Amino acid sequence: MAPISDAEKALFKFLDKVNRQSNAIGPADITEVKAAGWAEEAIYDAVSVCAIFNFYNRWIDATGVQDMPAQGYQMSGHRLATEGYVRPEEKGASGHEK
Repeated sequence: MAPISDAEKALFKFLDKVNRQSNAIGPADITEVKAAGWAEEAIYDAVSVCAIFNFYNRWIDATGVQDMPAQGYQMSGHRLATEGYVRPEEKGASGHEK
């Protein structure tokens, strides 16, 4: 088993159903996730992230967008770790976004 909490396991079980049988999600499913400790806002966020990734994956597959080579991911990860998401020229004197 994965080294994650029971609450996370309950959420991932729910998200698996969202992925495979979204039309079958009902009040009992939400109740079960809430009983595991998740608030409505967290459940909403999890469903939203799941849906967005499904959209992106289908869009990428259908449009033929090619994956980056491993070196591209390494370079991107390094850049994000050292520079963040905002380019230096977009930051003000305080180092925050303008």
